[in-house]
Amino acid sequence: MTSETRRAGTQGLPGWVATAAIGGSILLTVVIGLLGPSAMVPALGGPGWHPPYSLDVRPGAHLVIALAAAAVLLGGLGLLVALPALRGRAAAVRGLPDPRSLVLIGCLAAGVLAFLPPSGSGDHLNYAAYGRMVTLGLSPYTHGAIDLPGDPIADAVEAPWREEPSVYGPVATAVQALASWIGGDSLRLTMFVLALVNAAAFVATGLLIDRFTRDDPVRRLRAALLWTANPLLLYQLVAGMHVDTLAIACMVAALLARSRPAGSGVLLGLGVAIKVNAGLVALGPAWELRRRPARLALMAGCAVAVVVVGYLIVGPEAIAPMTRTSKAISHASPWKLVQGWLQTIVGTGSAYRGEIQVGSLLLLALIAWSLLRLPARTGLLTGGRANGMEAPVVAVGLMVAYLFATPYILPWYDGLAFGLLALVAASALDTFVVAHLVVLSLAYLPARVEGVPAELDWLGKVVRPQLAWALLALTVALLVWAWRVAGRAHRPPGSAARPPSGP
Repeated sequence: MTSETRRAGTQGLPGWVATAAIGGSILLTVVIGLLGPSAMVPALGGPGWHPPYSLDVRPGAHLVIALAAAAVLLGGLGLLVALPALRGRAAAVRGLPDPRSLVLIGCLAAGVLAFLPPSGSGDHLNYAAYGRMVTLGLSPYTHGAIDLPGDPIADAVEAPWREEPSVYGPVATAVQALASWIGGDSLRLTMFVLALVNAAAFVATGLLIDRFTRDDPVRRLRAALLWTANPLLLYQLVAGMHVDTLAIACMVAALLARSRPAGSGVLLGLGVAIKVNAGLVALGPAWELRRRPARLALMAGCAVAVVVVGYLIVGPEAIAPMTRTSKAISHASPWKLVQGWLQTIVGTGSAYRGEIQVGSLLLLALIAWSLLRLPARTGLLTGGRANGMEAPVVAVGLMVAYLFATPYILPWYDGLAFGLLALVAASALDTFVVAHLVVLSLAYLPARVEGVPAELDWLGKVVRPQLAWALLALTVALLVWAWRVAGRAHRPPGSAARPPSGP
């Protein structure tokens, strides 16, 4: 073997490693659903011939959680190898499939997962129950599953969410009601309709991103890795069947359609009317149009009209559940550590939620400012093309800041950041967001209370709180990186330290 051949093989090694890891992760995610009900996969009632389908093996909790951990770690490894390598441009592409193949693989995986029972959490059971309430004439914003005793759909909702009303917007509720109307008394069929809509939204988002990046093969490949063939998103958004997928589809489409302010505004409004925290994305187009008030007014007016009409239909009671959850602190959040410190120092008589909310807003502002300095000083997120890129760049900065600063964070929330990152140039921010999702995914294995045996309680009571330290370290590292990169770009020429002359 010549030295040139050995060198070519070495250059292609990151690509082959990434391909094997990503493929293995996607395969494991499919296997988890295919095995049927388990600690990762809630059981679904209804006729067995109704989709989704599984082998009904009912594997043990230890096995299926180990498979999920392996899927997350392999997926994270594949992305953490491939994405930094792609920043080296064409020489690092060896060993990776071409962009079109990656998009096809991701779309096929999403289609297969739609026919398998959802896994990872029990959120989809809540979606079915909220839709069921609408079809029975109840408001999901004032009732919980506990208010429908004996109902074949509502009875499937797991603790501790049985008493909780919906925190989702009117468009999400409309989709859930449609699925319930089609599915009737069959939880399986109701779930299948929701899964088809969810998979279609995921695939549509991937195709939009692919079309946007089609003129640059390397950028197109990176976009496919960040979204369509991203094993972590297939695990969380598609197999997990979270409603966030629908909001992301609307927001990505809105950013790509912003040359048409009315259409972009309608899409922004639909996204907010699915999940309200997606509204941060709207600040991107607003900033881009700040010097074009007429177009900004048209876009904002259309967005607000969609949101207002939606909430007028469902009623003002839809607002109260959202305000309650906005004060919550998730167990894997670094703010849970802060809450514990405050209770140790000052006393346990308060949850200190108000103080933590203020602190999180200050941190959000600091991270956003640190990230949004980068395009102006380095062109890092724009690839040197600042004109016409303000909206996605501002949206990325704000969304990443939100994910790293919010007191209530769950793994599938990160999906929106990946959809936005695919629209901007490559940077080390890719690595930070991948690491963030890997840590969160490991913290919520699984994101359920029911179905997990007592001997595995340590996953939620010990591992989850400890991983908050990893998220805290990532947040500090993100801030340090952003400041160092912007600082180097701002340093005047010739200001570097010179070695002393003479003895």
